[in-house]
Amino acid sequence: MTTASALHPIDLLIHARWVIPVEPRGVVLENHALAIQQGCILDLIPSADADQRYHATATVRLEDHVLIPGLINLHTHAAMALMRGFADDLPLMRWLQERIWPAEGAHMSPDFVRDGTLLGAAEMLRGGITCFQDMYFYPEAAAEAAIEAGIRAVLGIVTLEFPTRYASDADDYLTKGLAARDRYRQEATIDFTLAPHAPYTVSDRTFERIVTLSAQLDLPIHLHLHETRSEIEESIKIHGVRPIERLHQLRVIGPDLIAAHAVHLDPSEIDLLATQGCHLAHCPTSNMKLASGIAPIADALAHGINIGLGTDGCASNNRLDLFQEMRHAALLGKVTSGDAAALQPHDVLRMATLNGATALGLEGLTGSLIPGKQADLCAIRLDEWMVKPLFDPASHLIYVAGRENVSDVWVNGIRRVANGQLVNIDHSKLSSIASLWQNRLMS
Repeated sequence: MTTASALHPIDLLIHARWVIPVEPRGVVLENHALAIQQGCILDLIPSADADQRYHATATVRLEDHVLIPGLINLHTHAAMALMRGFADDLPLMRWLQERIWPAEGAHMSPDFVRDGTLLGAAEMLRGGITCFQDMYFYPEAAAEAAIEAGIRAVLGIVTLEFPTRYASDADDYLTKGLAARDRYRQEATIDFTLAPHAPYTVSDRTFERIVTLSAQLDLPIHLHLHETRSEIEESIKIHGVRPIERLHQLRVIGPDLIAAHAVHLDPSEIDLLATQGCHLAHCPTSNMKLASGIAPIADALAHGINIGLGTDGCASNNRLDLFQEMRHAALLGKVTSGDAAALQPHDVLRMATLNGATALGLEGLTGSLIPGKQADLCAIRLDEWMVKPLFDPASHLIYVAGRENVSDVWVNGIRRVANGQLVNIDHSKLSSIASLWQNRLMS
């Protein structure tokens, strides 16, 4: 019998009925444990061996749960949680021009972004999301909210040509965004991307500057691309080419690009994106709700393009729910390809975890459960009668379980959700924030 003094001391030991580490692909482990020390994964071994090897300060036993990496939301506008249901049932350009941009013109402020991002971050954590890539104004305020919530955030340095309450022109957006990056460079859970909004809102000159900054600062470029047919038609009228060809000429298309939506791609564009090593942020629910179309994800995956999943914002989706996105991605991939075997559960789970981390350059930090990575974890409880019988835990995650089944979440080894409840965010504060801004937006 091993004595306590002979055991290796660690901070946390998590036992789970099932563990899906994502790396290697297709593996489902039964009765395994994660050993965690100083926020990092130290070991992943059978539970019986873990009890003989480690003495943990805290032990968590997840008897009827599957433990997976924390989910990664590769494209969202977190502060727009305050606009949930504010502009429903409109196509994209009317949605922007008639509802969203006027509301932002009247109400946009650091307080709006801080409050909205906190509300969105709380929703994401409760649904198993441990990291999100954001694209919105006032990134300092978003960083403050993400740090308060305890979630990992990759914040976009948003760039437009036209003025808003946040900035006056493209140079001003970049100056303010880069200053925010400098301010938070030492924050372990905050990173940045360059975020030119879209080809139809950003000039050639600005794209050229962004390409230069991306190379100099080693920052990814995150933008909306080929979201609607009208965007493509307008580009042909103004520039003589489709947006992807224009961006290719401007050297934007490359391994640093994360293209959100990418709904309307022809075969040559899929080839180009694959050849150039680009990444896609697939947002199936938002694409459906705005009637933008269905992205050819099965074809893109077949060409080897790295694809993650995004929710988009609450104003165009209404939920920051990656379980919903996983299910929609799987089903749409099958119906559009005519192949019931397309987008299998392990592939879709990888899209929601490791593929997102890879797009952000964070694959060495998060996205899978291998020793050396940060302990960003999500536990899903699968013992209720409504989710039984259970034959395959991976299949259950995609086709049966929802965010309501998430029981526990850790970020950097710190428990942020316990037994289905947020640990460090007051529910009454979130309700007050939502009520305050609902009243202001309605006025």
